[in-house]
Amino acid sequence: MNNIRELCLKYTYLSNKDIEAIQSISKTLQFIADSSKADVFIDCLSKTKSDSAIVVVSAKPRNSQSLYKENVVGKLAIRKNEPAVIRTLQTGIPSRDIKAITQENIIVKQNVEPIKNEKNEVIAVIISEKDVTEDVKENKKLEILAETNEELISQIEGKKIKYGNGDIAYHVNDAILIFDEDGILRFKNPVADELYKKLGYNQELIGMDFSNLALSKSTLSQIIEKKSIEVEEIDIGDMSFQIKYISQGSKVLKLAMLIKDITDVKEKERELILKSVVIKEIHHRVKNNLQTIASLLRLQSRRIHSEEFTIAINESINRILSIAITHEILAKQGIDEVNIKDVINKIKRFMVTLDKRDDLDLSIEIEGDDLIISSDKSTAVALVVNEAIQNCIKHAFVGKNSGKIVVKIEKGNSYSTVSVRDDGIGFDVNSISNSSLGLMIINSLVSDKLKGNLNIQSNENGTNLLFDFKN
Repeated sequence: MNNIRELCLKYTYLSNKDIEAIQSISKTLQFIADSSKADVFIDCLSKTKSDSAIVVVSAKPRNSQSLYKENVVGKLAIRKNEPAVIRTLQTGIPSRDIKAITQENIIVKQNVEPIKNEKNEVIAVIISEKDVTEDVKENKKLEILAETNEELISQIEGKKIKYGNGDIAYHVNDAILIFDEDGILRFKNPVADELYKKLGYNQELIGMDFSNLALSKSTLSQIIEKKSIEVEEIDIGDMSFQIKYISQGSKVLKLAMLIKDITDVKEKERELILKSVVIKEIHHRVKNNLQTIASLLRLQSRRIHSEEFTIAINESINRILSIAITHEILAKQGIDEVNIKDVINKIKRFMVTLDKRDDLDLSIEIEGDDLIISSDKSTAVALVVNEAIQNCIKHAFVGKNSGKIVVKIEKGNSYSTVSVRDDGIGFDVNSISNSSLGLMIINSLVSDKLKGNLNIQSNENGTNLLFDFKN
């Protein structure tokens, strides 16, 4: 009993409660070995080596010859040699009469039953092994092949779709297995052979029962009763599969099971999720750093009483926070694209309006289309809109008690436009100073970053700044 505990603690992730359950069941192992005249073992999934199990206890029959010369407790059972053991440990599905190779290189037939805990989790398996020569099923297999040969020729060969020089079933990437109404495998393609070899099956698949080839817990009768195409995804060890079941009318070709190995796809999905988490964390840190810089500048501005310096600091804070907004959204989404409308709405909410007169009733509206663009473009657009709104607040409403700024987004097929319009006093476009920092920033971003065009129109009814960029 102590040996079981030591092995489980050393080689598995099992809890004390699970180990106690295995110890309890092990008390009946000798009885099972004697009654079945077979070598009996309890194996648990190993934590030290993938696709392997550790033998924690064994019992040899006392009333018949054991197949083993030595004690194999503490040794590993690997998928390649004992596929039924790993299959049942990973899926919880019993396995019947599956060929295996023992630790002493003897070919045996295994029957494997799962041992489950109170949470219905598989914690171990009981394995019963008999000499392969005692179980003669080859004659039945030959009878099956002879009985179905004619129907297979008429229903598969006669109706097959040609692909080059052969049957399409031999050229597809999916494993194809076809069972009769009794659940006996009647047809399989080469991909099926390769897939089950990966799972450790070393024997001929034709003639095997559905229950021994099933990779999920669905039974043959459950699948056939649904009378529809059923699709499910399962994980077995480090491998992932998509299984499709198609019920058919023929008694001999009752159920088609198509299996696609999607291990690489799932691995790429996991890599993308991991990258997404990393990217989100990077954007989160960049956003925090930018906000810290803005906070430091704000503290600095309070210590200096120069009006010109305060204005310059506030403008810089707005620019920094405009960039931070894009990173804030990216930190939540984990992808490199954002809705620019969301970004501009956030600019509107955080806009530092220290330049606005207390007696000015100002409204800022965002309208138009949702537009998804890359983070690079989003940062540039955010800065342009920020500069435009700041200019409106500073210059557009001199001598007025109220004002309105409208930012409009228009999504086009190839190019999209963003306009910032106010109902202020307007100005002479030709008199704009080339030394204006705000205008220099806008021109640079539109032409260099966005590769777009900038147009400014103004009269006594207000000003409209419009720029475009490629989607």
